[in-house]
Amino acid sequence: MWRGLWTLAAQAARGPRRLCTRRSSGAAAPGSGATIFALSSGQGRCGIAVIRTSGPSSGHALRILTAAGDLPPARHASLRLLSDPRSGEPLDRALVLWFPGPRSFTGEDCVEFHVHGGPAVVSGVLQALGSVPGLRPAEAGEFTRRAFANGKLNLTEVEGLADLIHAETEAQRRQALRQLDGELGHLCRGWAETLTKALAHVEAYIDFGEDDNLEEGVLEQADIEVRALEVALGAHLRDARRGQRLRSGAHVVVTGPPNAGKSSLVNLLSRKPVSIVSPEPGTTRDVLETPVDLAGFPVLLSDTAGLREGVGPVEQEGVRRARERLEQADLILAMLDASDLASPSSCNFLATVVASVGARSPSDSSQRLLLVLNKSDLLSPEGPGPRPDLPPHLLLSCLTGEGLDGLLEALRKELAAVCGDPSTGSPLLTRARHQHHLQGCLDALSHYKPSKDLALAAEALRVARGHLTRLTGGGGTEEILDIIFRDFCVGK
Repeated sequence: MWRGLWTLAAQAARGPRRLCTRRSSGAAAPGSGATIFALSSGQGRCGIAVIRTSGPSSGHALRILTAAGDLPPARHASLRLLSDPRSGEPLDRALVLWFPGPRSFTGEDCVEFHVHGGPAVVSGVLQALGSVPGLRPAEAGEFTRRAFANGKLNLTEVEGLADLIHAETEAQRRQALRQLDGELGHLCRGWAETLTKALAHVEAYIDFGEDDNLEEGVLEQADIEVRALEVALGAHLRDARRGQRLRSGAHVVVTGPPNAGKSSLVNLLSRKPVSIVSPEPGTTRDVLETPVDLAGFPVLLSDTAGLREGVGPVEQEGVRRARERLEQADLILAMLDASDLASPSSCNFLATVVASVGARSPSDSSQRLLLVLNKSDLLSPEGPGPRPDLPPHLLLSCLTGEGLDGLLEALRKELAAVCGDPSTGSPLLTRARHQHHLQGCLDALSHYKPSKDLALAAEALRVARGHLTRLTGGGGTEEILDIIFRDFCVGK
């Protein structure tokens, strides 16, 4: 139904568009004179739907649809009767808001129509806007792209807005909100100012150094600031891509011998029957994956085949895939049957998987491990028995749920280490693009050697500063911008 409604509106505007697309925008550049409009709220029946416009004809469209000579007070909600400008037929009684530029989201004149959310109402208002000369349907992400072009948002803030729209967990929301607030952009601008100042000092020394017109220690001070910046860049690049994990999801793999309760744990954590649970060993023969919100962090949870020498080719392939997933895991949930710790399969698992991951230094590998002893309900009150070689572990009963709260708290701490805590510390790098430009900046600074050649040192500073400028959006190519804005739907 909604696609049909949008087709009608698009035909009225003499330019067919789809309601929502992930393709890169082919719209005219901001400032080209076109005024765009789109449904900005969700699709489907709802109490209130928001339709908005942006561009120089926004005020004209508002006057035509409300048949009013004067515009309402800026940034105040006003109740108005909307009518079709062609027939004069009433469409809806709606709240309208007038945002004259540049004090608007896009920096242009904008209008919001808060109409009743029935399909017929929305269709009528969209068709009415399409009949106004100078208005056309918006492309995907065009509102935000205009905000970027008009200096209302830098590129990292645009990415933060996209992440906020797609955030599914509490941690993702916090990180996206910090980036939308401009924390990463402010940090990069501060670094760029440091390089600008150092570059000015180096170039001044090149031009005037021989005339002794400069203060003493100019080059030494520039060198100190550049070396301090290198340290800061290196610290951010050593964050093991935590921000990217938080944005896309950490990979948590549940592994262990057959019948340890891996599938039961996956079902318990995901709160749905993802895996088949059976007392028969080797029930899980493939990798089953499900996205889960664990303690506020996004996680891709993988249930794997029990690690043993497979009795058949299918189970052997499942074990091979399980070991492959182990290599890719950010966090390993190693499970053992607490009532069967002395069995050969448990001992072998402790020696090969648990011991090998636990022996790694955190600085050598970002992979982490939690040892979980399941079936605690089968144990005597004294616990699993004396095992001096048993690593730190958590007791759990997937049957009764006892120990689940402790496991979730341990998972929260481990995932905070893997993904970073978005509520504290420096802003995280959330995309490969950020890492690329910071690494490029650091590589350029490695060639900064004023004691050898001042001209080459100045060029190194220019290249490094260029990477920081491009990170926040200055000098970005159209291809990069298209990739970023295609993540937005029409109306944003």
